[in-house]
Amino acid sequence: MIDDSRLPARLEVGGLLRACESAGGFATVLRKGDPDSGTILVIVVDSKGLGALFERLPQADGPRLWQEIRHQEADNKQDFEEFLQRRASRDPDLWMIELLIADSARFDLNRR
Repeated sequence: MIDDSRLPARLEVGGLLRACESAGGFATVLRKGDPDSGTILVIVVDSKGLGALFERLPQADGPRLWQEIRHQEADNKQDFEEFLQRRASRDPDLWMIELLIADSARFDLNRR
């Protein structure tokens, strides 16, 4: 795996969008953040229309890996949306991208 922890955010977002589209999915930028150092949140939407939220977090041994930090529940979709709004209101540099992928289980963010 290539250590891309120093890539500018705009390049990492562009790569994620292209990877999703090449896997037959659809990707969109919901919110643009700082082009160089903004935090990136990735919402992967499953076939039921529910989102899983991923963020790249540092590991104890050094690398930063994508980890699911929140999952949208079918009976409480509003909680997920409110969480996204709170994160955006606290971080003006935040990027949010949404990936719609038919086989999201096979789309490994950490291999991108």
